[in-house]
Amino acid sequence: MFKSRSHNKHSASQAIDKHALIFGLISVFLCGVGFSIITPVVPFLVQPYISNPEDQAIAVTLLTAVYAAFVFFAAPALGALSDKYGRRPLLLICLLGSAIGYFIFGMGGALWVLFAGRIIEGITGGSISTIFAYFADIIPQEERTKYFGWVSAVAGAGAVIGPALGGLLAKFGYSVPLYFGAIITLLNVLYGFFFMPESLEKHHRQKEITFVRLNPFSQLANVLSMKSLNRLLISAFLLWIPNGSLQAVFSQFTMDTFNWKPALIGLMFSIMGFQDIISQAFIMPQLLKKLSDKRIAVLGMASEIIGYGLIATSALFSFYPFLIAGMFIFGFGDSIFGPSFNGMLSKSVEAKKQGSIQGGSQAIQALARMIGPVIGGRIYVSLGHAAPAFMGMILIAAAIPVLYKRTLVN
Repeated sequence: MFKSRSHNKHSASQAIDKHALIFGLISVFLCGVGFSIITPVVPFLVQPYISNPEDQAIAVTLLTAVYAAFVFFAAPALGALSDKYGRRPLLLICLLGSAIGYFIFGMGGALWVLFAGRIIEGITGGSISTIFAYFADIIPQEERTKYFGWVSAVAGAGAVIGPALGGLLAKFGYSVPLYFGAIITLLNVLYGFFFMPESLEKHHRQKEITFVRLNPFSQLANVLSMKSLNRLLISAFLLWIPNGSLQAVFSQFTMDTFNWKPALIGLMFSIMGFQDIISQAFIMPQLLKKLSDKRIAVLGMASEIIGYGLIATSALFSFYPFLIAGMFIFGFGDSIFGPSFNGMLSKSVEAKKQGSIQGGSQAIQALARMIGPVIGGRIYVSLGHAAPAFMGMILIAAAIPVLYKRTLVN
């Protein structure tokens, strides 16, 4: 039987259960493929139901926002429930819900059906917080930033395959990538059902869950009240708002500005995922030798500002090489910010609260990714295609001093 490594008095010399590690990494990879495979085709699935191009951009961003909204409400509850009942049952339920959501979204037939699919995905979309809690259970505290880098690299591998595959499958129909995403997610459910070990031992679980712990607003207030976390989460929130906007509007942006098709859009996302692998394999290990988690996060944020600047320039001059360069620099920043952020976050609380703190973090991220697409879609239509990128430059520039003043975790 699998023995949990969830106690926070790990030493680096203790062995990490290889079966648990392999399952976790496979789950992250398949989640990355399943989520990213649909990104090149969303505007094309919306197009038949909306005739006005401006309304189409709004609908595309609202589909992202509604997904994030339901993640916001569900993620803290999922994290808290995993602290009480274990990671395994919650992960399996979440993955099954995602598969159902992909199928409904692909089935389509009306705009409301697309929204229904995204809502179902969102309700179970807090699984990533449980996955991070799962890794926090099995990995010694002093090694978590390194292993969270591995998680980002594996997710990047999924992101390499997913969009390119989605773009290619779209040649057989815009719904085909959604059905494929549902199938591979179901395969992950089956794998987890038969092989996934539980990571949280019963004596490390929460004894009871109050309504307060299930309430996303109470969870937000709770995590933001922690002095060791508030600046970290506020700065991340300011970064996630424009990131959510970029993710939501990117396909529509490339369609409108450069007349790109699904295959090319998918290829761009895949290149970004490949870059994430390179960053985690070769750059992040070197950075960890020389810089603290906080300094790596600030470096990532500065890179994202430069990336947003080039993306905005590409829109102003309709010159796609600027877009490609900007996405590469943005992608580098994003690839090093994520592991450093998760490393700082996981080191801030004890083992039995990992699910709750990751759920709270996921709720904050979902709130930002709900607000970002709504604002981004509106200013994209009213102020021009470069406006969401300018928003990114401003908000992340404000986030850097907020994070840099944080001194409790370096």
